[in-house]
Amino acid sequence: MISVLRTTWPLLLGILLLMVGNGMQGTLLGIRGGIEGIPTFLMSIVMSAYYAGFLAGSLMVPGLIKNVGHVRVFAALGSLISAALVLFAVEPHWISWALLRLLIGFCFCGVYVTAESWLNAGSTNENRGQALSAYMIVQLLGIVAAQALLNVGDPAGFLLFIIPSVLVSLAFTPILLSAQPAPQFETIKRMSFRRLYQASPLGCVGIFLIGGVLAGLSAMSSVWGAMINLSVAQISMFVAAIYAGGLVLQYPIGWISDRYDRRKLVLILAGLGGLAALVVIAAQPGTVGLVIAGAIMGGVANPIYALLLAYTNDYLDQSDMAAASAGLLFIFGIGSMGGPIITGWLMGAIGPDGYWVYMGVLLMLLTGYAGWRATQRRALTPDEQGSYAVITPSATPVAVEAVLDEAQSDGSGQAGAATG
Repeated sequence: MISVLRTTWPLLLGILLLMVGNGMQGTLLGIRGGIEGIPTFLMSIVMSAYYAGFLAGSLMVPGLIKNVGHVRVFAALGSLISAALVLFAVEPHWISWALLRLLIGFCFCGVYVTAESWLNAGSTNENRGQALSAYMIVQLLGIVAAQALLNVGDPAGFLLFIIPSVLVSLAFTPILLSAQPAPQFETIKRMSFRRLYQASPLGCVGIFLIGGVLAGLSAMSSVWGAMINLSVAQISMFVAAIYAGGLVLQYPIGWISDRYDRRKLVLILAGLGGLAALVVIAAQPGTVGLVIAGAIMGGVANPIYALLLAYTNDYLDQSDMAAASAGLLFIFGIGSMGGPIITGWLMGAIGPDGYWVYMGVLLMLLTGYAGWRATQRRALTPDEQGSYAVITPSATPVAVEAVLDEAQSDGSGQAGAATG
């Protein structure tokens, strides 16, 4: 790992700063929206716009990179992000915010694609797994660290919007000044959704549902916190707990998944998350209880995402992984776009509990569907499965393909032939 950090530290440092900036603006907007009196449903549209932009970026950015190159795309999109973060405070209106979130989602997708291409190309077969793992950890650490910075200023002022803008600007300095050459870039072809569903019905349905859960959980967390009058410190602790839970539980759940039927593990984790949502609704806990609930939700939802990708990968030939990962991430993006909007509608219709009702219902649907799929074909043996890999929801097809390919290489390589 030391050798990996020695060669990739400029990129990892840049990604850390980027994630701090991105993590700050997501939470800050929910708090500022409450201060400005923007209705919950309109804030849900603002939050959803990021995922629409990210999805558009996944379709359009590869073409931009092929036409003008990694460096130009990286620098241009970074400048747009930095400018957009300041403009949030200039015009606090839901329409302008939604447009800016759309732009930021598009730009961050392009930044991630470029950074992940550089990281993948700069790694060797021996250290690629460690490099990608470090990249995913840095992403989550950046978002957790961002929540602490929310407490250094007044969310009604300008400072908290300026800080992420400065951090994003600084993030590109170590990356663009590093001597790493720009890698070759190839557009990833997509597999038809019909073929993808035939390979793994649970993967397709599950990734759609968990996309809605993760987007609702993270994007609407600060909106929900402002709605129940939590302080900035309390909201930041709750949001940090979501991502910290996902970081801590990824590895033990990954270890179990390499030795256990992944469908049943998805069932257990989704059921645990649904139960946690039900307990919050019934008990109405205080700050400590909410932080624990946030850690549980993040701790089950993030690993489920990686589990579903790994499970689908188990039923594919290695040559199909890139196309399948692109298709799954498109499905995930569709689910993510709807997550904040439905959550916001429920919160407006039934109150703050709508936040937990939405996630609880989706997780219980996933529990039931995973249980049914477990009866439809035999479980793979550990030797037939590829290895679990840590994958965050913000990863683009470039990183997902590399991570899953690395995991497949660590396994037996026989999973693609499994058809039982």
